[in-house]
Amino acid sequence: MVNSLKANWLSNTRGDVLAGIVVALALIPEAIAFSIIAGVDPKVGLYASFSIAVIIAFVGGRPGMISAATGAMALLMVTLVKDHGLEYLLAATLLTGVIQIAAGYLKLGGLMRFVSRSVVTGFVNALAILIFMAQLPELTNVTWHVYAMTAAGLGIIYLFPLLPRVGRILPSPLVCIVALTGVAMYLNLDIRTVGDMGELPDTLPVFLWPDVPLNFETLMIILPYSVGLAVVGLLESMMTATIVGDLTDTTSDRNRECKGQGIANIGSGLLGGMAGCAMIGQSIINIKSGGRTRLSTLTAGVFLLVMVLVLDKWLVQIPMAALVAVMIMVSIGTFSWGSVKDLREHPLSTNIVMVVTVIVVVATHNLAFGVLAGVLLAALFFANKVGHYMLVTSELDETTDTRTYRVVGQVFFSSSEKFLESFDFREAVDNVIIDLSRAHFWDITAVGALDKTVLKFRREGSDVEVIGLNEASATIVDRFGVHDKPEAVDRLMGH
Repeated sequence: MVNSLKANWLSNTRGDVLAGIVVALALIPEAIAFSIIAGVDPKVGLYASFSIAVIIAFVGGRPGMISAATGAMALLMVTLVKDHGLEYLLAATLLTGVIQIAAGYLKLGGLMRFVSRSVVTGFVNALAILIFMAQLPELTNVTWHVYAMTAAGLGIIYLFPLLPRVGRILPSPLVCIVALTGVAMYLNLDIRTVGDMGELPDTLPVFLWPDVPLNFETLMIILPYSVGLAVVGLLESMMTATIVGDLTDTTSDRNRECKGQGIANIGSGLLGGMAGCAMIGQSIINIKSGGRTRLSTLTAGVFLLVMVLVLDKWLVQIPMAALVAVMIMVSIGTFSWGSVKDLREHPLSTNIVMVVTVIVVVATHNLAFGVLAGVLLAALFFANKVGHYMLVTSELDETTDTRTYRVVGQVFFSSSEKFLESFDFREAVDNVIIDLSRAHFWDITAVGALDKTVLKFRREGSDVEVIGLNEASATIVDRFGVHDKPEAVDRLMGH
């Protein structure tokens, strides 16, 4: 118990607290911006970020990962808020949490094993591009002061760690935010600040039950949105957990993460917040700023609320240019630059999967669509590749006029046509033996191919014997095959 508490909370106290402060500062403008995207008051996004971060720190499956209100989730809420209002969004948030908890108990987190590395790489690269593109409005039609401040911020972020001793003590993103805020206030620069993003809340969140009718009609309204939010939320959270695991060389409990995200969203909905999920950008900021344990996530959530309520007069003075510099750093750090070099070395199919994932995510701004496209392409390429690893050889015993075919490999929908083409049905032999001791039949398409093979040989006057089926293959052949069932053959042949 004590060792677990120390490992999960107290093993990196200074680094976690400082990283949590940096994350909290970066969360404020993003939470406000995501609220505006969803069409709700900025307070909704800020309350959501506070409650989700605090709750997930205790119940999440990945220490050091930051969860809060996100842009990917906000995009899915626009129509619901526009057509039905905030109360229905809160109800949808609660249902989203319930669906995610159910996914955790159904162990759907394990489905991440079907997401290939090339899809994850494409997802990460697309997210890096989207993070950078999200900063462009802050760099468009602005004065030269903004460009100077942004460049100075990037200089601080990348050069400050090079300073002896002090460069390792303080996170450079935090130094960037504090320094540029001080310069902007001292010079009284007329540039866009956090205060220009929207009004900050001035009270603690309170318990709220959505004011919606508890009937089937309400369920039908919010269910499609809740399913979409649950899927995108879990997908982004699982992806983020994978990336954080790579950065920290640790593992996580994906099914616990599903449950944790669900509990956090229920808490957010009951406190007047919108649904959220893990944030790749903020999680990377946390890791790169020294955060490692659950304390960093808790600090981010608590400090976010403290800053909003107590330090609001200072927070509204933070120039957006400072936060833009931090997010550009995140974008550069998120992008897998090695994947560009690997384009020459990796197989063409791997490169296509990665590039298509990037294109779809960037074009649709929907992470789920891009990952789905990548997974489908990867599955098709894999099936095509495995389908080629099948060989059929044969030998003729002239004394008994018997042709023996030996099948090696996997027989399924992709290789069934090749399987059929491997037999010579025009050869006049008395007996045919099909040896399947080194083959495996996976689906009914493969069983159908075996049926056609046997029936064609019989139609040519040969006696056919199928031998060597392993137990799993024999089960599916016995259940769905017809070549050894006379009544089924008659129906198949139209008699």
